[in-house]
Amino acid sequence: LLGTGTCYQQVKRALHAAVPDRLYAREKEMGIIRQFLREHVCGCQPGSLYVSGAPGTGKTACLSRVLLDCKDELTGSKTIVLNCMSLSSPQGVFPAVAQQLGLPAAAGREGVRRLEKQLTAQGPMVLLVLDELDQLESKGQDVLYTLFEWPRLPGSRLVLVGLANALDLTDRSLARLGAHPAGSPQLLHFPPYTREQLTAILQERLGQVAGDPVLDAAALQFCARKVSAVSGDARKALDVCRRAVEVVELEVRSQTLLKPLPGGE
Repeated sequence: LLGTGTCYQQVKRALHAAVPDRLYAREKEMGIIRQFLREHVCGCQPGSLYVSGAPGTGKTACLSRVLLDCKDELTGSKTIVLNCMSLSSPQGVFPAVAQQLGLPAAAGREGVRRLEKQLTAQGPMVLLVLDELDQLESKGQDVLYTLFEWPRLPGSRLVLVGLANALDLTDRSLARLGAHPAGSPQLLHFPPYTREQLTAILQERLGQVAGDPVLDAAALQFCARKVSAVSGDARKALDVCRRAVEVVELEVRSQTLLKPLPGGE
């Protein structure tokens, strides 16, 4: 382990779980999301996409990347991105969407009816992205049903993309939707990252920092092997490496402070 203080800062920055320019081992999934958006948002076809996968498998990062890459193509439509973790209750999704569409606040059934009217009226396509969709599970699943029913209403201009950790949310919570196969959501699953993929992700991130490597190859392999055995969560792998760098940084700093000055006793 080598390097100066600034080198450690650069390495820690490279290991942050930000949206990278290129997402390793997720080209296929990104292609499917891109195709879905082109077909439905650009092609003015209402529809829904359900994206599942364990935490840290790249769901949110891939969708964010595709939205950035397709920004120009989506300019004619309205994009709303909501993280359902930020809502105080599942029903809170309706006023949150209404606010984004510039509708006056209305609670309960009245609010839902107004939204429905707005989303089936003439106008540009509305792309609604709901991250952490699992948070909207409610008694009777009325919230999720309502949302996934909207793209199927006559005259609907809603394209819904839901992201959730649960693989079987649609089977469990939205079984009734299966009764209309034409309108059931398109499914896209993100499998956990393998050991090789995690190693490549870590190497790619660390390759952005010039100079001698701060973490050696064996350490990266070890981290990737441990994380892939437990979860395949890339965020966890980045986190472990970042903490390792912090430990070394502190050690180096304390050694530097204790070193005698050259020429001294």
